[in-house]
Amino acid sequence: MMERENFIIAIDGFSSCGKSTVAKAVANKLQFVFIDSGAMYRAVTLYFLRHQVDLTDTAEINAALQHIHIDFTPHTDKVCIFLNGEDVSEEIRMMHVSEKVSEVSAIKEVRHALVKHQQDLGKRRDIVMDGRDIGTTVFPDANLKIFMTASPDVRAQRRLTELLAKGELVSIEEIRQNLAHRDYLDSTREESPLRQAEDAIVLDNSNLTQEQQLQIVLQEYEKRKSGY
Repeated sequence: MMERENFIIAIDGFSSCGKSTVAKAVANKLQFVFIDSGAMYRAVTLYFLRHQVDLTDTAEINAALQHIHIDFTPHTDKVCIFLNGEDVSEEIRMMHVSEKVSEVSAIKEVRHALVKHQQDLGKRRDIVMDGRDIGTTVFPDANLKIFMTASPDVRAQRRLTELLAKGELVSIEEIRQNLAHRDYLDSTREESPLRQAEDAIVLDNSNLTQEQQLQIVLQEYEKRKSGY
């Protein structure tokens, strides 16, 4: 692992495993910058949907990417994501975006553009970034890598609770199918597929509280800081 001035924590894993929740908690505790890479892909997906970008037309995709600017603004209890100046934090979590985000994320041009942006964000700052390829592609030299997972039923229930709280009426079966489909696309795509980095710590949080997950990651952080 190369030496670096700043400390990078990469948290990868499947959809609805609570990656962002843990990553935000860790960032708050350590006073690191939290970056939700999944939200970036969702923002691009939302832009593509709104502008009816043809996902098979490379020229159209590249042209659209030139018009996309993504920003993060931290607040006390959450981090808001802005797409070209508009707060899209809520809309990017809706099912119509979820149904397309894995397909958009698999596009080589999209991944190259966002990976470069993510790497730029990680220069000279202590960060916690969550996603699917952070420890394998974006920051293969990250100081600490966590790979999160949970049982399909637990993940589906968490996603259902989240959507119902936002007033979106969906069935648990619809969510199960969406998660299974996204898992397949994320794991089998040609460009930066979802996989566990060899040096990642596996964290199955099916039966863990958020506080327990936070403590596990903080313990691993302390080990690396002390050079264990």
